Amino acid sequence: ETNFWAHHELENPFEVVDAFLGCESLAFYKQTLSEIVFYRSKDEVYQKECPGDVFFCYTAIRSFIRACWSLQHKSKKWKVTALAQNRSILSQASLTAEEYNNPFLVFENAFAEHSLADFEFFLCEIIHLSLRPTIVEFDSDLLTPYIHVIKMLDASQLLLESQVEKIKTNE
Repeated sequence: ETNFWAHHELENPFEVVDAFLGCESLAFYKQTLSEIVFYRSKDEVYQKECPGDVFFCYTAIRSFIRACWSLQHKSKKWKVTALAQNRSILSQASLTAEEYNNPFLVFENAFAEHSLADFEFFLCEIIHLSLRPTIVEFDSDLLTPYIHVIKMLDASQLLLESQVEKIKTNE
């Protein structure tokens, strides 16, 4: 469902991630997501001057999460052959050393712990709560999916900056 924010439908998850991170910067998405999560527990409305921007961001992040769900299945068919050169340890961001060397692990781990529906619920819930003018009690774990999404953002940026090749099979 990329036509809402990319203005055309993309089906290849690599193209979705490329368009997503080409639309706004990694820092923008991480900051926006952090602010939305922060506002879920405030008695203020996030972006009250222009809530339409929140909906636009929601549609883009939802497409991104769906692309990440597809990327978990690509780990057996694709591999990172060369990581971006001259990167500092800070560029590892939220990733472990193992995830940094194989960013596909981030997607596998995230979707082993939470389903696509769980991530979509998380996204809907934090948007809903951040746009309410009152604090609402919630009993869902919103922190773990948030951490996974941040890691997926970092892994996706790393994939775009690295060389990824299809694994050749002898079949």
